[in-house]
Formats: sequence, structure tokens, C-alpha cells
Amino acid sequence: MLKKWKKVSEKILYRNKWWTYKVDIYEFPEGNQGEYHYAFTHGSVFIIPIAEDGKIIMVKQYRYLNDRLSVEFPGGGVKIPGNEEFEAHKELIEETGYDGELEKIGIFNPYNGVTNEICHVYVARNLHRSEEFIKDDSEEFEILYLSKDEISNMIETNEIYDGMTLAAWSLSQKILNS
Repeated sequence: MLKKWKKVSEKILYRNKWWTYKVDIYEFPEGNQGEYHYAFTHGSVFIIPIAEDGKIIMVKQYRYLNDRLSVEFPGGGVKIPGNEEFEAHKELIEETGYDGELEKIGIFNPYNGVTNEICHVYVARNLHRSEEFIKDDSEEFEILYLSKDEISNMIETNEIYDGMTLAAWSLSQKILNS
């Protein structure tokens, strides 16, 4: 049976509005200690919005670290733990201008050796334009309306390469294909 490690101490190295960078001292079951560096978050949300005509709404945006455009589902960080559905509505409105009925379809960890982040994935249906649409000044989006086949083709050709989008798409397949 695999044994858990025991946290001995925790120290914050740096904090910004998205993550807290921490280092923990931990103890193995055998007694020796180690150091673990990681990005702590309160989680994230990703939303797969389905328009009335069956098209799926995605956003295209510039991603600085890879210096390229990225096609993704709307999403973002959770500010307050337990507030995931509120954040999902907020991100959907902020990034697409739409709001709708949310159905949670699953969770995943985008990089479990580096972050504790749990991403909560929702499908949004019965979309309507939101009067609460307020764009984040640090983000610029092109809204795309794509069929399931177009998304699958964009994944195959690596036009869609974002890992969180790929994981959310994978979780959605049972629901979208039923």
C-alpha cells in the first residue's frame, strides 16, 4: 500500500493575484525529509458553452509564454474556494458575453506535480446575452463558433494545443455525444 507523506512546515515564497508560490518541508514514511516547491491556487473553472444551434463557443487569444494564439474554452481562476459555479458564470460572461445554465461534468488537475489546482468543468446551455458583460483589461478575445467536428480537426492539427482545453474536451465527450 502506498503511504502518504507528512507535511512538516509550509512557507510562502511569493504571492500574486493568481497563485501563491510555496515550499513545504515534508517527511517520508521512513522518516527522512524533503522539500517540495509548488504553485498553490484555489482552483479554476472551464466552461464548454453550447449555442442554440449546437455550435460550441470558444475563444482565441494571444498567449505570451508560447508567443502564439491559442483556441480555448472560456475559463479562469477561482478566487474563493467553494465559489466555483459563481466564477464559472463570471468567466463565461467576461470572455464570451453570454451566460446560461451550468452543468458540472467533472474535475481534473492540470499538472499535479507542480500545482494543487483542481479545475472544475461545466457545460453551459440555454445561453443568452448578458448585460453584465465586463471585459478584463488584460485579456483580448476573438469569439469562435465551432462544430464538434471542427474542434476535433483543430485538435488533430494542433491548432488547439492548450492542455486544460484538451482535458475539458475529453470530459465532455460522453455528454456531447449522447
